[in-house]
Amino acid sequence: MPHLSIDRQAAERVTAVLAQLTEHLGNKVSTNPSVCEAHSHGEALELARLPAGVVFAETTDDVSTVLALCHSAYVPVVAFGAGTSVEGHVTPPEHAVSIDLSRMTAVLQVNAADMDCRVQAGLTRQELNVRLRDTGLFFPVDPGGEATLGGMCATRASGTAAVHYGTMKENVLGLTVVMANGEVIKTGGRVRKSSTGYDLTSLFVGSEGTLGIITEVQLRLHGIPEQLSAAICQFENLEDAVRTAVEVIQAGVPIARVELMDDVQMAASIRYSGLEELRPITTLFFEFSGAPASVREQVDVTEMLARENNGLGFAWADTPDERTRLWKARHNAFWAVKALYPGARIVTTDCIVPISRLADLIVGVKADIQESGLEAAILGHVGDGNFHTLIITEDSAAGHAKAMDLDRRIVARALELDGSCSGEHGVGVGKLEFLAQEHGEPSLRVMRTLKVALDPRNILNPGKLLPEGLAYIG
Repeated sequence: MPHLSIDRQAAERVTAVLAQLTEHLGNKVSTNPSVCEAHSHGEALELARLPAGVVFAETTDDVSTVLALCHSAYVPVVAFGAGTSVEGHVTPPEHAVSIDLSRMTAVLQVNAADMDCRVQAGLTRQELNVRLRDTGLFFPVDPGGEATLGGMCATRASGTAAVHYGTMKENVLGLTVVMANGEVIKTGGRVRKSSTGYDLTSLFVGSEGTLGIITEVQLRLHGIPEQLSAAICQFENLEDAVRTAVEVIQAGVPIARVELMDDVQMAASIRYSGLEELRPITTLFFEFSGAPASVREQVDVTEMLARENNGLGFAWADTPDERTRLWKARHNAFWAVKALYPGARIVTTDCIVPISRLADLIVGVKADIQESGLEAAILGHVGDGNFHTLIITEDSAAGHAKAMDLDRRIVARALELDGSCSGEHGVGVGKLEFLAQEHGEPSLRVMRTLKVALDPRNILNPGKLLPEGLAYIG
């Protein structure tokens, strides 16, 4: 009797598991082609593969059921939130099940007096803030897109407000996590500090669904500031703008946000977002928050530093509508570039360096772009040394290869300046090739050992975050 191929065996296993899941979960399970297509990829990175089926989980128990059955049958599983990840995190491997958490949107607990809350992982940060609006509190981590809070934990998300409020790492107090075999654990809690046991919360934040699937999140909340003021300052010279942002941070100004968009990005954003009053030159976007006296002091110092670095004066946006218009333009930067170059392929980079090295990095990257012969826009959260390059190239294999060559030069330059290949997008598959250079093989062996210990059958988002290599320290 002939043996089945490995591929055929995997297909039969996932078919059997989907039948079992349908028995347990009914119409929460779908193999509809259009549903599978919607779960075959995230954003930006052009890597897609259809899952064998999709489960729309509504509770932690649903996720536990899926993982227990998939674990017993060696069927890979990928968690899916809003699908906004940009490094291939949610693209499934062959013969996999996708668990969609977008129906898990409950706010389970709000503790206004202690400034924390507990939510299900499928809730977006925008919707959380709508539900918190009567409490005087808000959740500040703002990656820009309609990301779910579970996905933001999985990628250790950051964003425009990280310079003041920190990233997900600083704002997650505890988690509910379903392990590879279906077991449910809780990490952390509601207290602001603890000196007991391993810090499992930090282990899962940033693990990209490779160690467990996050279903609930305990979040730190913050008071809505008494005053918010936003402004922009334009610069003829890119280096002057970067230097201003760095000096604002080094001066200890507790600025809420400071974002940079270069001339290429501004040209796209002016057209896309209707900012006709601005010139297509390098621009810093600022936001100041706090008590009125504190805001005034922040503004005075920032304006002085901008003048000393040849800034062309501040334009203010004091009303909520004006502030929203400015920050919407910043959040729509990717779509602005895409609209200005219809038919082109946009390759996004994400790297970070210590802020004292940021001017060297961005000026060097600008030179790399010119040498490459490609067009590219530079933007980023310059207050914490993080920035992105949107590389514009023809939509062809040759064009993509040329863009990736530039991407590698940019990341290599960041690593040479004691930086990281990603400040917020994560690794997925798009950054795998840089992990050994950044962390070194001994550290990667420790990471692989953790992976093997927690997911011995390698069913949780296999092929992501960790490059191939030895699993154990020898």
